[in-house]
Amino acid sequence: MPMIDVYAASGTFKDRKTLARDLAAAVMRWEGVPEIPLFKDNTAAFIHELPADAISDVSSSGRHIRVQVLTPAGVLNRDKQLGVVKELTEIVVAAAGDPGLAPLTWVLIVESPDGGWGIAGHANTGADIANLARQALTGGSG
Repeated sequence: MPMIDVYAASGTFKDRKTLARDLAAAVMRWEGVPEIPLFKDNTAAFIHELPADAISDVSSSGRHIRVQVLTPAGVLNRDKQLGVVKELTEIVVAAAGDPGLAPLTWVLIVESPDGGWGIAGHANTGADIANLARQALTGGSG
């Protein structure tokens, strides 16, 4: 159940809600989890708009976009990492309406350690999440 944070200059995106939804759906697909409320309701993206002068590289360009994906450890193998980075870049660039932003878009994948993923006040392990998913899929209690 990833969390996605996008940082860009204010005004980069006109429809932030659709962008957030599209990013969350893409990462959920790449993770390969079932489309059940446990995952659909806990996979989210946050769009952070910064003042234009709050972003700069060494050459003084502030046109960069940073996308950070926090995901449980081990969920994305190398092929999935490549796919996530490519698709999220495409989604962000399309949402900005500026193909020139592709080489200025950074996608960072960060893995949360087992037990470092909290929902409803409980720090879940991978086994905890798998058990919750199994229960949701089978209607069982564990």
